Amino acid sequence: MRMQNFNTIDEYISSFPDDVQSVLRKLRKLIHSIEPDVKEDMSYKMPSFKLDKKPLVYFAAWKNHISFYPTPNGMEEFEKDLAPYKSGKGTAQFTLNKPIPYELIEKIVKFRTEEINQK
Repeated sequence: MRMQNFNTIDEYISSFPDDVQSVLRKLRKLIHSIEPDVKEDMSYKMPSFKLDKKPLVYFAAWKNHISFYPTPNGMEEFEKDLAPYKSGKGTAQFTLNKPIPYELIEKIVKFRTEEINQK
């Protein structure tokens, strides 16, 4: 990930090569399709998505992978599903040379949306 400051997610996405831009756009579209009321922002120098002013998910592009940050609860709930991917507390890494698990990401975003709506 480039450690630049971007004002918008569009600026952020456009700073990457076309193939990475495609993945980032698809992630963004997926998040909005699940929760149309999500608010976009740049936080911690990466795209962030908030629901009712609470963090929903974040993502970031790196040289060889996409990091997806569903917060610790999203990681814990899908620990078994995320086992094939490199992960740590609050983040999962999806390498760019393998298919991105969009269906899993969709499940996680839906879980996080429900979690926020229940509070």
